[in-house]
Amino acid sequence: MARFDFTIRATDGGARTGTIAMPRGEIRTPAFMPVGTAATVKAMKPEAVRESGADIILGNTYHLMLRPGAERVAKLGGLHRFMNWPRPILTDSGGYQVMSLSDLRKITEEGVTFASHLDGSRHLLTPERSMEIQRLLGSDIVMAFDECPRADQPRDEIARSMEMSMRWARRSREGFYAGGEHAEGAALFGIQQGALDEELRRQSADALVDIGFDGYAIGGLAVGEGQEAMFATLDFAPDQLPADRPRYLMGVGKPDDLVGAVERGVDMFDCVLPTRSGRNGQAFTWNGAINLRNARFAEDTGPLDERCTCPTCATYSRAYLHHLVKAGEMLGAMLMTEHNLGFYQQLMQAMREAIGEGRFAGFATQFRREYLNG
Repeated sequence: MARFDFTIRATDGGARTGTIAMPRGEIRTPAFMPVGTAATVKAMKPEAVRESGADIILGNTYHLMLRPGAERVAKLGGLHRFMNWPRPILTDSGGYQVMSLSDLRKITEEGVTFASHLDGSRHLLTPERSMEIQRLLGSDIVMAFDECPRADQPRDEIARSMEMSMRWARRSREGFYAGGEHAEGAALFGIQQGALDEELRRQSADALVDIGFDGYAIGGLAVGEGQEAMFATLDFAPDQLPADRPRYLMGVGKPDDLVGAVERGVDMFDCVLPTRSGRNGQAFTWNGAINLRNARFAEDTGPLDERCTCPTCATYSRAYLHHLVKAGEMLGAMLMTEHNLGFYQQLMQAMREAIGEGRFAGFATQFRREYLNG
């Protein structure tokens, strides 16, 4: 099988559906990647994640380099064997976590020196080291190392950061292909930066295309700018990237975010929201998000969502889930997470079908009407 092959099977307006073929399996797009930060999708067994409909999951370079350590994971046979997930894994570069989790950090042209949030130990993360860690983990889709500035920073600071990220992107590519055998079976994605600025994003896209990547991510969104500003940026950012390559919107998002981004040409997503919300008693349904802590569910014998086909909805009542959540039982987090991940995958499948059948605009309109007003 080819190392990496992206095929667009149908388009409908700006929306696209297709497949990414890789040695460890096929990824249907638009795709939602559950987040397995520390080699686990929280509250889920890997086989249950696959049964939800997920083709690929995300692992985190920053967290795994600190614990249990990339060298240890490699010694134990790589991340796929370590966590019993034989299908594709995308690993982010660690850049965002370094910027957001470490209070003590110093950014230079070389990379980022930071203090571990676990024990305060000092580390240097560079483009080359990020590539090495992702190689040791055995990642199928490797992300270039970048800096993710806040959107409210001055434009000259955003421009400076973007330009450095583009230099880091070139070093990431060089480091990736220096990895030998791993690079022969994996793919490398570059990350577009530039915050909300159309011209800076165009410059970033041009630089990435000049370097050359298997796919392209849209970074620097879903960091507090709000949905309206995010969509305004997505009105131009995806079209600045090659149409024949996957476009990955990092860290997004709510179900209505996903639909709006697919409308604008995005192919891949990841977000902690469905798992984090599940652990905190929030369920996503076709009629909007609901909080199972609410007393009105205490005697509700219906399923979380009558239209959902996940095992939780087929087996357990809202009343029982309300009880588990209120009692702080571990099973509550497990069942709620199972539902949320199942709902997200059902949403992605519904979008793929709507695009393939040429009815995506109607689907999106009906989805928003039911989800936002449910």
